[in-house]
Amino acid sequence: MKPYGTVCVAGDPCAEAVAAAPAAAGGEAAGGGSQGEALFTSKTCVACHSVDNKVVGPAFKEVAAKYAGDADHIIASIKNGSQGNWGPIPMPPNAVSDEEAAALAEWILSLN
Repeated sequence: MKPYGTVCVAGDPCAEAVAAAPAAAGGEAAGGGSQGEALFTSKTCVACHSVDNKVVGPAFKEVAAKYAGDADHIIASIKNGSQGNWGPIPMPPNAVSDEEAAALAEWILSLN
């Protein structure tokens, strides 16, 4: 299995670079990727999820297919955590702002 991205911790140069990259109006981050994708690689999401393959949690393409058009459900799961939707392993709440959760959900849904 090939890892997808890295986890950055506050204070690390990689986390500071992501935090300093302002999102453009279309959700684009510095470097041409989406803000949601940048958040995926800089937040703890990447520890349990990948785009194409189940890791601890489901692949984000599966999430996008299951919750197509339901960004609110994905946002709530990101912010509050969830349990029982994908098996017995719970997803803990994530320390993200409302804007970050919305950007992540938009990016996840774009994978469908």
